[in-house]
Amino acid sequence: MGDSRDAKRVRNRLALRDAALNLDLDLSRRDVLKIAGYGSLAAFIAACGGSTTTNTGITATGGKMSLGSYNTDPNSKAGTQAIVDAFTSANGGTKVTVNTVDHGTFQNQISSYLQGTPEDAFTWFSGHRMRFFASKGLATPINDVWDAVKSNYTAGFAASVKGDDGNVYAIPTDYYPWAIFYRKDVWAQHGYSVPADWDAFKALCQKMKGDGLIPIAFADKDGWPAQGTFDIINLRLNGYDFHTQLLTGKQKWTDPRVAAVYKKWSEITQYYSPAFAGLTWEQGADQLLRKQAGMYLLGLFVSDEFKASGSAADLDQLDFFPFPNLGTQYDAEKALDAPIDVYMLTKKSPTLSANLGQAKAFMEFVSKGSTQVLYWKNAPGSIPTANDADTSTYPALTKKAVQIVSGAQRITQYFDRDSRPDFSGPNGMQGFLLKFLSNPGGDTASLQGQMQAFWDSLPPE
Repeated sequence: MGDSRDAKRVRNRLALRDAALNLDLDLSRRDVLKIAGYGSLAAFIAACGGSTTTNTGITATGGKMSLGSYNTDPNSKAGTQAIVDAFTSANGGTKVTVNTVDHGTFQNQISSYLQGTPEDAFTWFSGHRMRFFASKGLATPINDVWDAVKSNYTAGFAASVKGDDGNVYAIPTDYYPWAIFYRKDVWAQHGYSVPADWDAFKALCQKMKGDGLIPIAFADKDGWPAQGTFDIINLRLNGYDFHTQLLTGKQKWTDPRVAAVYKKWSEITQYYSPAFAGLTWEQGADQLLRKQAGMYLLGLFVSDEFKASGSAADLDQLDFFPFPNLGTQYDAEKALDAPIDVYMLTKKSPTLSANLGQAKAFMEFVSKGSTQVLYWKNAPGSIPTANDADTSTYPALTKKAVQIVSGAQRITQYFDRDSRPDFSGPNGMQGFLLKFLSNPGGDTASLQGQMQAFWDSLPPE
């Protein structure tokens, strides 16, 4: 008769205990079980922070893993590298191979990427987009990692990384609110003040135009920036419930309330940057940076472009205000987009089985406030999510961003994260919104019909 399953478990635990004793580690029964979850003692040591020298003088090094990243902006790329370098240093020389792909390309090709031969871990977004790929079996659950780090997160962040099946699939690392950004010095020069409502906002746009400025920097070459404007107008006009239901198919795109969004939007498109369909978001940020534009609706990551200018004085001039009220009952919700960025583990990586322990150690590493602050120092538009992040050095802009998110009664993840990716991508709503913007004053009934027909043509999730 062969050994029973229980006998094998006992022997495995004893072996782990003996290995731990050889390394002079004081491990509890819970630690031994955790080691088993990480796949190896070396990976567990790495997760706990650092290499360890055994009694025989052999150093337990960290092994290797791979990471797919969309952080191509110079600041976010530097922030990602800072995390990787710190992980390598703290975990016995773990070798992390990073494959960085253009942000837009990464988003648009994510489905084929995850179904092909992806890296072990990847940068991604929380919300529907995370749940979508988790439900497709393209992500690896990390419940054991989450159990070890969940005390470092609020309930809101915890909810953002759970899949439809109740498993945890991601570690939230940073977030950023969307708002209307401007330069304080430009506003002081012209005597502008923050508009209290929609009419005041439009009047400000007209005044800026008369002063020779582009009133609203707008750049939609990547397709997704326009979705931020749709989000906020729909939230202010029709409320959080309708917005989230619309993006998940529970409301129809032919609804008159959607037509109202486009009509309201058309009132400000005349103030947009010329040739905006050919501009990247960075080029839009440059118009604000160079004092060519008066305002810019974007995420806090616009500050990264200011930081990249190399002038601290420019970054000090950056400020923002919430999107103006539209005079509806939903203004009171103070809803806004505040997307959460995450790290996830793929499912089909050809190396994940061998690197699973190190990949999980990496996930635990990025959950630490000190790790997230490393990224924030390079990319100040990304606010750390961990409770233990040192906020003492936050500048006024970051503190204001934290405050505006804390005051919001409803928070959305962003159009292309709150809806299914095959609807929100370049073959769907990105293209439809560009079509609207090419003739914003026209009747949108036909276009709305096309949007609904496209949704109806999609296979069940």
